[in-house]
Amino acid sequence: MKRRRPIGLLLIAACLYVTAAAVHADRLLVPMDLQQRNHLKAYGLAFWVLERNIEVDWLLNYRGGSFAVQAHDLIAQEARIRGVTFEVVSEPDIARIYAQIDGANMDVIRLEKAPRMAVYTPPNAQPWDDAVTMALEYAGIDYDKLWDEQVIEGRLDDYDWLHLHHEDFTGQYGKFYLNFRNEAWYQEQQRLYEDQARRLGFAKVSEQKKEVTRRIYEYVAGGGFLFAMCSATDTFDIALAAQGTDVVASVFDGDPIDSQAQSKLDFSYTVAFENFTLETNPLVYEHSDIDTTPKDPRLIRSAEAEYFTLFEFSARHDPVPTMLTQCHTNVVNGFLGQTTGFHKSLIKDHIVLLAEVEGTDQVKYIHGQVGKGTITFYGGHDPEDHKHHVGDPPTQLDLHRSSPGYRLILNNVLFPAAKKQERKT
Repeated sequence: MKRRRPIGLLLIAACLYVTAAAVHADRLLVPMDLQQRNHLKAYGLAFWVLERNIEVDWLLNYRGGSFAVQAHDLIAQEARIRGVTFEVVSEPDIARIYAQIDGANMDVIRLEKAPRMAVYTPPNAQPWDDAVTMALEYAGIDYDKLWDEQVIEGRLDDYDWLHLHHEDFTGQYGKFYLNFRNEAWYQEQQRLYEDQARRLGFAKVSEQKKEVTRRIYEYVAGGGFLFAMCSATDTFDIALAAQGTDVVASVFDGDPIDSQAQSKLDFSYTVAFENFTLETNPLVYEHSDIDTTPKDPRLIRSAEAEYFTLFEFSARHDPVPTMLTQCHTNVVNGFLGQTTGFHKSLIKDHIVLLAEVEGTDQVKYIHGQVGKGTITFYGGHDPEDHKHHVGDPPTQLDLHRSSPGYRLILNNVLFPAAKKQERKT
């Protein structure tokens, strides 16, 4: 499952590496403000350049978080192919841009090497879509797929960055039991999960998921970058807190839930949330009170009315949250999910809040340190589909080339490539 770059690309990379600095003194500036025609593919262009061992400067808070790279005809050609707006900037002009950055709440982060990407996703096709894989594919960023067997085998060590497909790490199959237990896709998913658990030596799917959760936690603590959306966020922490107890109803695993499950939760093991209360009723489409999805459908409004706002950070003193919130607007339309957002009162103190719904207790986007690595959790299912339902068609990202909500996803893709250092103009 490891990527192998064609020899032709390696030759192009060598050519770019040798000639970019020596032959061309100008820079290519990829603006990320409203002048950019395709924000999402601009991230793919930056990744493409990094894959060819050419460094990229990320200009934090400058024109929406623009990119600058040594000018070369091959890079310009690739930008044109992808439909990405770029400007050729002379050396004196780029020096003036860097001077402007020096005197404002901006900074330059050097992106050095393309991270090795993996997505934790089931092998069977399911009747919903994953915003992150759609974003990666639209941007043209390669990734490998992993599932439980590869995680338990230790394959996570091969990767720098991991995204968790909207998985239910508690082993309750997304708690779709009430509405979908008679659907063929639900029954096939349950058979697949149970067969895999037995093959890997686990008595129950919930126990297998706990082991997978532990392995992912160890990967992050060892220096990995973890990104998750929707139900993969809160169920990951629920599984960590419930390592020593059964929190799964009998309809899912054949035996009853531990009657003391709530009191046995250990929040010292969780990465983002604490003091939450489980939803143990198998007929309720919810895992805990971490989630902010309105319980009454009449309280659900439009995407525009449920907007959230990005916090502003000091680019020099807080470069990491600044990278994660780069956008051409600080107001983003809201979108629902099984886990739409997170109650602020249940978020651990060390977690950095990146975006919130103003005037409410709802936090949409968070980041935190776990050992040598980091976690970033983003509430909701699809940034351009306000109320995505099971079986809905996938979002066509070519209709949303400048989606602010999808930009936040792709900020996380470039984040592991970053290294703060002295600027060289």
